[in-house]
This record gives sequence, structure tokens and C-alpha cells, in this order.
Amino acid sequence: MKENSCNKKVVILGGGPNRIGQGIEFDYCCVHASFALKEEGYKSIMVNCNPETVSTDYDTSDKLYFEPLTIEDVLNIMEKENPLGVIVQFGGQTPLTIAMPLKMAGIKVLGTDPDAIDMAEDRDRFRLFLEKLNLKQAPGDIVFNPQQAVQTAAKIGYPVLVRPSYVLGGRAMEIVYDENSLYEFVKEAIEESGEKGVLIDKFLEDAIEVDTDAICDGKTCVIGGILEHVEEAGIHSGDSAMIMPPYSLGVDIIEKIRAQTKRIAIELGVRGLMNIQFAVKDEDVYILEVNPRASRTIPFVSKGIGVPLAKLATKIMIGFTLEELGFTKEIIPEYFCAKESVFPFNRFPGVDCILGPEMKSTGEVMGIDKSFEMAYAKSQIAAGQKLPLDGKIFISVRDRDKPAVVDIARELQQMGFTLLASTGTGKYLSDRGFNVTVIPKISEGRPNIIDYIKNNEVSLIINTPSGKKPRKDILSTRHFAVEHGIPLVTTIPGARATTSAIKKLKTGKLSVSSLQIYHSQFKKK
Repeated sequence: MKENSCNKKVVILGGGPNRIGQGIEFDYCCVHASFALKEEGYKSIMVNCNPETVSTDYDTSDKLYFEPLTIEDVLNIMEKENPLGVIVQFGGQTPLTIAMPLKMAGIKVLGTDPDAIDMAEDRDRFRLFLEKLNLKQAPGDIVFNPQQAVQTAAKIGYPVLVRPSYVLGGRAMEIVYDENSLYEFVKEAIEESGEKGVLIDKFLEDAIEVDTDAICDGKTCVIGGILEHVEEAGIHSGDSAMIMPPYSLGVDIIEKIRAQTKRIAIELGVRGLMNIQFAVKDEDVYILEVNPRASRTIPFVSKGIGVPLAKLATKIMIGFTLEELGFTKEIIPEYFCAKESVFPFNRFPGVDCILGPEMKSTGEVMGIDKSFEMAYAKSQIAAGQKLPLDGKIFISVRDRDKPAVVDIARELQQMGFTLLASTGTGKYLSDRGFNVTVIPKISEGRPNIIDYIKNNEVSLIINTPSGKKPRKDILSTRHFAVEHGIPLVTTIPGARATTSAIKKLKTGKLSVSSLQIYHSQFKKK
């Protein structure tokens, strides 16, 4: 039942100050919410405190409160404005933390009930919810001190993933491989999570991670997009490169993901947007996280399929159904959309540019093409990774990645690249018949990799991390690569995708089309 729009006001809570771990994508959703309310005759009131966003432009909403997103400030605004309700789904993690306090204060939260939001955010309640639905999740338990964490890790086996509740951008999340590290990381995570506790679960190594964005009106759920991560599970979804539709998953796996997404949305009573992160390992589908809110991939998916999902979600919150809005069927593009993250590493010289569970990116770009390889190549170019078509490539990978890098090195050599390598990787490749130049460590002599970088003799670096505290020479290599604008790949799946993209660039032609041209392909059908 639609609300009477006559003189009705709706408050939209923004994402607060932008910082690493809080993408501008949420501001896109807030702005679209304001536009949707205007279309339906509602007055929109924006609450946000970032002068660099579109949501705080004077003409975006009917009224703007430039205030902190704390429960005290928001309640003061509610008392003054007496709105129909408040929207908390579009500001990312920040507004979600006050959803339950708002409900307890008697404020109407539009869309998904705050209790459902809390069930998905609270690690212990979420675990019980999945058990009730008989859906797979990695084994684990909730802990409240380091001693309990050590006991749980001993029971389920290392490596484990440490995950606090209600955190922004994966704050204090960590993959841990031994007891000593676990003790330290859990202390930090408990400080972030407080009385909610910390989830210790088994880390699924070498799993494929998948993001699914969906929209639901409480009764009907439609998939917006299914995005396959290029990097393996364990990299924060805000940092991973993603491809829509999936490029390597089987039909059966994708159908499982679709069915589980719809089941969870209906069971939670989602009204608006929802994001689920899955991990696929050995044909099994595990659920990592459920976020009953707009995700940072909503703008990407919306542009990919040509449907303004945040607008539709806003209209659902004020009473429309998906059928009334004309969006009842998933749109699967006949082209590939590649999302790549943009990182601020050149602004922070002392920060290691290795990806992990804690988000480090500050933006994203998009590449579209008929082939996965060319779409990925376009996304890399847009993100500032100038993929080389010739030259020398330096390879230095940890021991467990050495078997996987063989095929990558072979393909690069067949394309005419000269291979350089660190001592260990060089020996491994040489023993398998590769013509590779071994470069000494920085402490062992010259010319070392830093000399090659300074002399502009390296076109690409493939370097996977060997541990939480990398050797000084490896750290220096990564720093110099970023400073000199040399493309740097730090995961094996990323190296595979990059190699495929380079091959496509060498054999194919780079073409550019507008989003409207791509969208017209399926709108004609």
C-alpha cells in the first residue's frame, strides 16, 4: 500500500565523511533516493556531513542537514521535521549502526526492518539464521576474548578469518595463519566490535568469491546482477576486480546462487536492496555475508543493466511493488562488465599495496566489451594500469604460487616478453625450461630490480605476498613500482586475467561504445 504523498517528508541518511573503506558509491544511491522521492511527490531531507558529495549539493534535496550521523543528531532532526520515516539503506555501514536505536526511539525506518538488518550484521545471529535455512557457511564460532579465539581456531584449523560485527570497510578483518598472530588480531577486532563479539571462521583458501545484488519488495525478489571476483576469496569486495555476468562459473553454481539469494531475501523480509557475498569451492556454495542494504556495487550493476536500482528500491520503501515498477525479470547482459578498483597507494608511500580483507580502495572504474578479456583490459587502462604489449616482466611469487605461475610465465614468453625473476622464482622457472634472467635481491648486489625500475626497463611486475610482514626488498619493489607507474599485480588470479587481457590487446582491436548503445541491445528484445 502506497503512502499518501501529500506534504509527506522522508529523511535520507548519507554515508558521512568519505574515507578509505567508505566509497562514494553510497552517495550515488542517496542522490537517486532523493530523485525517486521527488518523482513521487515526496519532500526529501538529506542528512550528511561531507562537502565533497553530490548529496550535499544545495539543489539535490528539498532540505539538507549538514550534521554528523550520530543517533543524537538524527533524533533531533526527526523531532524538528516529523517525517513519514527515515531511509538507512543507502549510506553504507554508517547509518546501519543507528537503525536499531532509531526504531527503539519510535522512528519509522522505511524498507527492511532494523531487526533483519541486525540479524545480518550480528555475526552470531547471522550464523543461527543460516543454520535455520540449512545453508552452507564456513565452520566457526563467536568469541569475546583471545583465549576463546585460540580454542576455536584449534578446533576448526588454520587459516581462519577474523571478522568483527558492524564495521566499516572490513575494518579489523584479517586472515590469520598461526596462534601468535591470532592473539594480536583478535584483541584489535574486539576493540572494534565491542560487546557484539568477533566471528572466527575457517578461511576458504583458493575459493572463488561472488557478489550478488538483488532488489525485493517483501514478496518478490529480482536479481540485479551476479558478479564474479577476479581475485580469490579473502580480498575485500570493495578492492576486488569483478566481472558481470560471471565468466568461469558453471550454470548449476549460478542457479544455486540465484535460488539462495531469493530465499534469503524473502526470509529476511527485505524491502529494498540486498547484497550477498558467496564463496564457491569444489562445487559447494558458501555464504560469507548478507547485507540488507545498498552495496557499493549498486552503481556498477545499475549502469551495467541500464536499470536505476537505487531509485526502484526507494519507491519500494514508500509502498510500490516490483510489478508496479515494471522490473520483474533479471537482466543478463550479452556483454561483460568489468569493475576495477582504484587505490591511493601513490599518496601513501609507507603503505604496502597488498590487498586483503580490509578495504583500501578509494574509487572504481568500469570496462565493457563483448569479451571478458577486453572488458578487463579496458578496466585496467581506466584504473591507470597501462598494460604493456612488449618489454620485460618481473616475476616474484611465494612458494605456494610457484606451480600456478608456470602457465602464466609460459604464455607471457610466447607473446614475446622477456622474463626477469627473483632468485627463488627464477630457479623454479629455469628448472622447467624457461629462459629467465635471475635478478639478485637488493641486499645481494646490482643491477637489482630497483635499478631496472629506475632505468624504465620493467613493463609489468607480478609479485604475490610471502607473509604479513614482507621482506624489506620486496616491500621496496612494490613501493618503487607504484611510484614509477609500473603495473603491479599481487594475486595469481589477477595475473591470469592480466595475461589474458594483454593477449587480447595484442591480437584484437580496442573499440569504444556508449552505455546507451550497449543497453539498446537487450532493450530491443
